[in-house]
Amino acid sequence: MSTTREHPEDVPEHFAQAWNRGDAAALADLFVPDADFVNVVGLWWRDREAIHRAHDYGLRVIFPGSTLRVSGTRVRPLGEDAAVVHCRWSITGQTGPDGASVSRRSGVFTFVVQRRHEGWSAVAAHNTDRVSGAETHVADEGGLSPADYRA
Repeated sequence: MSTTREHPEDVPEHFAQAWNRGDAAALADLFVPDADFVNVVGLWWRDREAIHRAHDYGLRVIFPGSTLRVSGTRVRPLGEDAAVVHCRWSITGQTGPDGASVSRRSGVFTFVVQRRHEGWSAVAAHNTDRVSGAETHVADEGGLSPADYRA
């Protein structure tokens, strides 16, 4: 397994590899020290250490033994030393609050990456779930629910 990040698209691939090993330190090392990370529910971690702590907790408590796959990667260069990288992701093996296994989830990742001396590194990441058949969420007193206005 290569640890070099010669291309922007190496960042999400290495993210998935670190995730699948349960290695929050290697995952956090993909980010610059003052990186930003917004997760699927809008939690915003504002540096590498916070990204490490959050993923260390998540990989031990919420996603132990889970498998993350990335696919459909698209790179949009922003000059020679920066790019936006989008990819689809899917995950199996999440553990619910009750300890039961959760169904497969999927979503989209956005990484903003920069070429640095150690290779391409993420300066920001945003992760969102995909909800089949929905266009948006509707908020009510019960929380958020997926909605499709075309129906």
